Amino acid sequence: MVREITIDEYQPYGTLTLTLIYFAIVALMWVFMYFVEFAGNAPSIID
Repeated sequence: MVREITIDEYQPYGTLTLTLIYFAIVALMWVFMYFVEFAGNAPSIID
């Protein structure tokens, strides 16, 4: 059974969630690399 949906009914919450997770991962990696490369003192993960 196939049902056509209009643009008003289409709500891509899964795509939005995956996109936000991706950008959160990229932002966390960017912040981590800032501490490693430029701040001189890495977070306590690397001692």
